[in-house]
Amino acid sequence: MVVELSNFRVAVILPCYNEEAAIGQTVQEFRATIPEAVIYVYDNNSTDDTIACARAAGAVVRCEHRQGKGQVVRRMFADVEADIYVLADGDGTYAADHAGVLIRKLIDEGLDMVVGSRLTTYEGQAFRRGHRFGNDLLTGCLGLFFGRTFSDILSGYRVLSRRFVKSFPALSTGFETEIELTVHALELRMPSAEQVTPYRSRLEGSVSKLRTYRDGLRILKEILTLFREERPLPFFSIIASILALTAVILAIPVFITYLQTGLVPRFPTAILATGLMILSSLSLTCGLILETVTRGRREMKRLFYLSLPVLEKQGKG
Repeated sequence: MVVELSNFRVAVILPCYNEEAAIGQTVQEFRATIPEAVIYVYDNNSTDDTIACARAAGAVVRCEHRQGKGQVVRRMFADVEADIYVLADGDGTYAADHAGVLIRKLIDEGLDMVVGSRLTTYEGQAFRRGHRFGNDLLTGCLGLFFGRTFSDILSGYRVLSRRFVKSFPALSTGFETEIELTVHALELRMPSAEQVTPYRSRLEGSVSKLRTYRDGLRILKEILTLFREERPLPFFSIIASILALTAVILAIPVFITYLQTGLVPRFPTAILATGLMILSSLSLTCGLILETVTRGRREMKRLFYLSLPVLEKQGKG
């Protein structure tokens, strides 16, 4: 689907690391779908001919020497100026010919983010073993902690408005950047949506850089970190509840003995129960204080987001 976007500044931004087998075709496919777009390839210390292949295909090539996808996304969002950003991977797994559908949805519905969901239309070997289960597990965790989510939170295929990109803090360093993108939209209550897109197997010679267990644990850690930072009261309330429950369990036998004999024979247990209850109270107090701080920080982020111009259907024309 070729889309007429002459009234908009459109940037296709592709983070790359050792993708010489796929980057040329990926750039050409996006060029055919969005002729007006400027296609940027950000190389992340590739040791093959990724840079040469990208330049030969007509992309604007830039480099980010700090290793990690999150580092590259931070650099791309800071450097590139556009009205609409198409974020994808340089490995050819995302269908470039569906970019027009995602862009049109963003414009027509006045959205700030459209996520290309891969979970219903993917080729047989597109997901490595365990990746689909891990995706579902992490999606469930995010929904549990934040109350709402998308069906494919780890999708790297997204169309974003300028408002979204320029208000995004980009603090993560690795593959967990997709989680940060998702939570950013959820926390600021940005208008967002999903669109089903095909997900293809890698081209011959292209190898996945995702390490299933290590990166999966990093993503889970990022979810927990964001839960602590964005939802401090529930986070510290859970800790307070565990401490209080443990204190009560320890204190009950001591209290029963005291009622029966008037003595407290197990002072260490009584002291431990008292200490745990104090820690529980402190944890709850921390949660209340940090909830107020987080609310103020969220208000400032929201106000900055609102200060950026909204994407109008007529674009720059």
